[in-house]
Amino acid sequence: MRLNVLLSIALLAATALAQTAANSPTVVSPRARGLQESAIVVDTHADTPQRFLDRGFDVGTTDPNDKGQISLDKARAGGLGAEFFSIWVDPVTTDPANYAKRAADLIDSVYHQAEQHPDRMMMAYAVDDIERAHRQHKLAALMGIEGGHAIENDLHLLNDFYRLGVRYMTLTWSNTNDWADSSGDINDAKVQHHDGLTDFGRQVVEEMNRLGMLVDISHVADKTFYDAIAISKAPVIASHSSARALTNAPRNMTDDMLRALAKNNGVVMVNFCSCFLDENFRKAEEAQQKPMEAAVQDFIARQKAEGKTPQYIDTETLQEEWMARIPRPPLKSLIDHIDHIAKVAGIDHVGLGSDFDGVSGALPAEIDSAADLPKITQALIDRGYSDTDIRKILGGNLLRVMKDAELVSHELQAAQATKK
Repeated sequence: MRLNVLLSIALLAATALAQTAANSPTVVSPRARGLQESAIVVDTHADTPQRFLDRGFDVGTTDPNDKGQISLDKARAGGLGAEFFSIWVDPVTTDPANYAKRAADLIDSVYHQAEQHPDRMMMAYAVDDIERAHRQHKLAALMGIEGGHAIENDLHLLNDFYRLGVRYMTLTWSNTNDWADSSGDINDAKVQHHDGLTDFGRQVVEEMNRLGMLVDISHVADKTFYDAIAISKAPVIASHSSARALTNAPRNMTDDMLRALAKNNGVVMVNFCSCFLDENFRKAEEAQQKPMEAAVQDFIARQKAEGKTPQYIDTETLQEEWMARIPRPPLKSLIDHIDHIAKVAGIDHVGLGSDFDGVSGALPAEIDSAADLPKITQALIDRGYSDTDIRKILGGNLLRVMKDAELVSHELQAAQATKK
């Protein structure tokens, strides 16, 4: 195993060295800066709430040593207009009876940040709110639940989360729940699977449509994806996924899935994690996965032996150390995925879903935080994309999908009221 790890990393290092020699650092032009500031830039996935809740992190920090990828200063520097903060409940460290409570605590942590910085940040629930925040030069804060296990198999809780401001839900995380299969364990024979969505899972999708909550298919198994697409009356999103044709990760979407999502009028928000952007990086990470997991489990065991209750975020530094052993792929890898999805699904069906603060530092070269988002705009300009198309990628496509979901919700609720 150790030899395989070393060989994989050596191969990737040689590739990265050659790519670095061939690619000079991105210089952001005045055109790109202007486009970034005028467009409404939307990112659909950041795991920062764990830092809010478990670390007491202040999004208004001015600490130059802060290694996080999202802060108000970094968002302002990168022209980020709207961020969907991920409400992720770790199914490993959280008692199933407390899934909803943990989600509610994470939601509260986002509201607390907005309350602390009303001059620079505001909660948003619809496109109108995002547009108002943009006019007021504030960061629009939205929320998405990552992993349907958080609703504890209860549609009433789904409704409650919508009332609290949640505007999308990823049907699964890496774990198959009681009503939907996940790509994370689909090949694990010890896990009971459902062949996609169960009847209750279908009800969840229908209720999300009625509420106006976006159906997110990142993390789900392929069959779950096709079931959700077939059922949903509103466009679906992949909040943080990339293209499987370029990087063979089960979290990524095949070309057939991209075309199906385009027919649904949905949007794929490209994940910035190198493991979903670069095949050599993915293989190197896979080769060191077992020893890394063993190191993490040893850390957790030691923490418990000391009477502590470790959260996922407590292992972040250790995971970052392991990921740092693998050379970062170039920014080109990220742009290649945007380019591929735009060509297969169409320019109206691609956007940005960074996974900031959730990838253990495994970002492509030149992207260290939200402050670096203009480099993506510049790279798209360099590839010949028009200003109109770049605006769609930066956020316009996601805003269109939100409006469509709101419209479907109004129609379904009106039809329901008529029947009564």
